[in-house]
Amino acid sequence: MKVNSSDFIISAVGPDQYPDDGLPEIALAGRSNVGKSSLINKMINRKNLARTSSTPGKTQHMNYYLINELMYFVDFPGYGYAKVSKTQRASWGKMVEKYMSERETLRLVLLIVDLRHPPSANDKMMFDWLKHYDLPMCVVATKADKIPKTRWDKHIKIMKQGLGVLPGDNFIPFSAEIGLGKDALWELVDGYIVPDAEEASGVNEDEDPVVQEAGDEA
Repeated sequence: MKVNSSDFIISAVGPDQYPDDGLPEIALAGRSNVGKSSLINKMINRKNLARTSSTPGKTQHMNYYLINELMYFVDFPGYGYAKVSKTQRASWGKMVEKYMSERETLRLVLLIVDLRHPPSANDKMMFDWLKHYDLPMCVVATKADKIPKTRWDKHIKIMKQGLGVLPGDNFIPFSAEIGLGKDALWELVDGYIVPDAEEASGVNEDEDPVVQEAGDEA
């Protein structure tokens, strides 16, 4: 996808604040400080639309970013940060679970993990939860640039085995620094949102629409 426009829309704290325009949503879940904001910025070719922070737990709401007036990236609160109160973590957890189990416009969940380290217990819990409810998912392993390229295969194997990724499951190594995985991720996302775009534009099954290719990697 060629990104022509991208805008921050709202930091939502509940269903009454979610957009009601029916556009498809791609959600990003992951532990605090795993690189969700950096991934969004890389995907849309902007440096700071999604604000990054060295302080884990900063994202406390569900942040909506409108892309090309066609779809949303929805950035979940990061999980697993010990200094956030148990009450607040429980509140975030309920909000995210309700969203993922009930949101009709949700098309795909990107589970963001850190390729440098084996998956955490929370990563595994989220992976198993998404599998149990049969939600469309892709594991995106960030920070690949922090590992020598010769060790990528080893780290990918450790991550897949730790989570329980099966052959055929979506898994994309990613780096916001060097653009690794950007094209592959856009190609995957396009596959989940194009049907919505065709329906909205009135394309019928007898037509032969041209699907725009993913943009070049940065």
